[in-house]
Amino acid sequence: MKKIIVLLFAFIIFNQIMAQTDEFKTYSNDLIYSNNTMSQLSHIVDSLNLKYKSCDLNKTFRSKSQSVGYFVEINGKEMKAAQQDMKNGISLENFRKKYPKAKVIENMLVVRFEYKDYNDKDVIEFSEMNLESGSGYEIGFSENLKKYRKELKNTWIYDNRERSKKYKYPFQAFYLPKGFSSQPIKEKYARMIGYADCLIDTSTLKINKNAQQGYVNFPTDWEKLSKIKKERLLEKMRNTRVVGSCSQDSSPRNHAINIAQLSAETTNWEVFLRAHLDIMNDRFERASDGSYAWGARKTYIKELEELDINVSDLIFGISLRLENPAKNHYYGSIGRVGRALSETKDHQSIAQAMLNMIEDSELDDYNRVLFYFLFRNYNHYIQNEDLKKENLENLKKSITALPSYLQEKIVLED
Repeated sequence: MKKIIVLLFAFIIFNQIMAQTDEFKTYSNDLIYSNNTMSQLSHIVDSLNLKYKSCDLNKTFRSKSQSVGYFVEINGKEMKAAQQDMKNGISLENFRKKYPKAKVIENMLVVRFEYKDYNDKDVIEFSEMNLESGSGYEIGFSENLKKYRKELKNTWIYDNRERSKKYKYPFQAFYLPKGFSSQPIKEKYARMIGYADCLIDTSTLKINKNAQQGYVNFPTDWEKLSKIKKERLLEKMRNTRVVGSCSQDSSPRNHAINIAQLSAETTNWEVFLRAHLDIMNDRFERASDGSYAWGARKTYIKELEELDINVSDLIFGISLRLENPAKNHYYGSIGRVGRALSETKDHQSIAQAMLNMIEDSELDDYNRVLFYFLFRNYNHYIQNEDLKKENLENLKKSITALPSYLQEKIVLED
């Protein structure tokens, strides 16, 4: 009986996923926007090209603050004493002598992030870039932030909360002998970031700040509405924040494509592009999101390719990470963008551009690592197995240009 229930559940899930294969309606042009909508978008892009030529594409952007340090982990009764020793500024050499059983991993790339949490409170987070999984140990602080904005040379970074006897997890920390530094992003790449900011328009958001959670029923005859009614409906939708109840809840993505269509029809390019990029990046709030549902959500990058924009510069511009972004700068998801790039018309030239960025010693280590993962995600979705193997060989050659401390932590399986 249990097997029957399990099989029935699997069948239901499979049918739901298959039902989402054609996620959105496609038109005669094989796109998710009609010929009329694409025509509207093309006219907008044509009219905006003069504006883009006058954009400030020479702004200096800086890399994320990063450092190469040690990861330390200690278990058992010594945890509390180790925490106190770090607080007192024990040297790494003396720490290793005093705690010989502690796990110490050398040459870890650690990146400093600053952001606001769900309660709009400032947070500084230190994250290890794991070259196998893409993410590792991370620790955040929401108090005394001025202290953590410093260089932090020869400094321990650890969870400074008091540890109770019931706390069973290992005590983990970073030791940073060199401290954090940031460098100007090479002009070639800075122009990509500037282009993305120009194209997306950082002064505009898809959903208004004071939007209320809910849902707006989208009329099936929306295309017949007058422009004024479309504008009113668009504003109503932008004042509504849709949150998915589970992995199979497609309402956030449906809400976004409805906003994109209305934006195109009412010549609101800035809102359109943010809505479409959200669809491509699958950037939506959900109560839960299982990986089994990800495959059915397409990226729809070819809709952007049909317009007269530099898609590769746009995608790279939102993939690079920087310390001083414009307010509301749009960041792409490395996993989703990698999948989108595998579906582009000229994905091989874009693939070579990614390899060049991995090899570029003038680009900061963190962004080089990100483009390593971007390439791996891109190659994962390539359908041609021969091309996939060729790409893997090219990637193996490119990573030999990375600093040795990064190379030694990369394992690529054939």
